[in-house]
Amino acid sequence: MKIGFANDHSAIDMKAELIPWLEEQGYEVVNFGTDSRESTDYAIWGEKAARAVAAGEVDYGLAVCGTGLGIGLACNKVRGIRAAICSEPYTARYSRLHNNCNMLCFGARVIGVEMAKMMITEFLHTEFEGGRHARRVAMIMDIEERNTKSEDR
Repeated sequence: MKIGFANDHSAIDMKAELIPWLEEQGYEVVNFGTDSRESTDYAIWGEKAARAVAAGEVDYGLAVCGTGLGIGLACNKVRGIRAAICSEPYTARYSRLHNNCNMLCFGARVIGVEMAKMMITEFLHTEFEGGRHARRVAMIMDIEERNTKSEDR
């Protein structure tokens, strides 16, 4: 499985621990984030990873900024992305189980590396349940379709 990883300057240390850990788990990781501690804009990096997820270049995306909020908002602006902004494993699990999210976002200043690992494990090991949830996800995607300009399609 191929995972896209996006981050801004606030998540450099967390990325340095998470990417090798993911690779040890057998995942191929594509780095879409910055490797510099110089202040940068999270939206740049979130969009890069989200576009790769939407295009099928990677299977799932992980996006990290200070809180997870800014990068998550940026990811969710890309057509076809359902990015969950989480700070604990239960929500990360249900973002996949019920919402079929394709990106997990979190804050390097909010949670520690071990919590991030637990969330990532839940996210990547949980399959979408389908059923009544498929109808709800389709409704979300219909909202996106109705609110996307024709020139963006």
